[in-house]
Amino acid sequence: MDPIDEPSPLEQLRRRLALAVGENAVFDGWSRAAVDTAADRLGIDRAQARLAMPKTQAGMVDVYIQGVDRALEEHFTAERLAGLKIREKIRSLVWRRLEIMAPAREAMRRGVAILAQPQNLPLGLRIGWRTADLMWRIAGDTSTDFNHYTKRMMLGGVYASTLLAWLDDNSEGWTETAGFLDRRIDDVMRIEKWKAQWRGSDRHLSVSRFLGRLRYPPR
Repeated sequence: MDPIDEPSPLEQLRRRLALAVGENAVFDGWSRAAVDTAADRLGIDRAQARLAMPKTQAGMVDVYIQGVDRALEEHFTAERLAGLKIREKIRSLVWRRLEIMAPAREAMRRGVAILAQPQNLPLGLRIGWRTADLMWRIAGDTSTDFNHYTKRMMLGGVYASTLLAWLDDNSEGWTETAGFLDRRIDDVMRIEKWKAQWRGSDRHLSVSRFLGRLRYPPR
């Protein structure tokens, strides 16, 4: 790593604490108590831990989710993804996120409610976009056109709805969530197939031609 990109000491502490704070928030809420307990568990000085972590609940949730992002990225090596079709990659990525968050599941229920508060909605939207973008990048997506944005919006919707289903799932092995996720991905794959067929059709719409006709209708 280039020295200029080296995380600061406080950022390194924050990264060490991220997942542990979420797991302790199950019992202590997104609070200083969760930070202190996580620090004790990891052998970190409490004062340093408090300095490293955000003071707000929403900030703590954000740091935890960043920790989930890093764990996801570390898990999915090129070798692990080799040979998987795009549908399999996306499903594996979403499912692995749920597995990473399992020890903090009850805290995430509260975390979602915190991010849904009006003052935290902009942060929640940024987190959702960041999560979808990361999963697509891990899956190997390099698109930069309009497709880049539509892919992330659709995956963001799939992940958010699956997360909510998972938080309320009491079935053995989360089988209800698994079925829900499969159906949502099937919906997206059908849309992507339709988009591909539409782009390849001679009947596809030329936006510039359409706008021109609106301005200068045929006589």
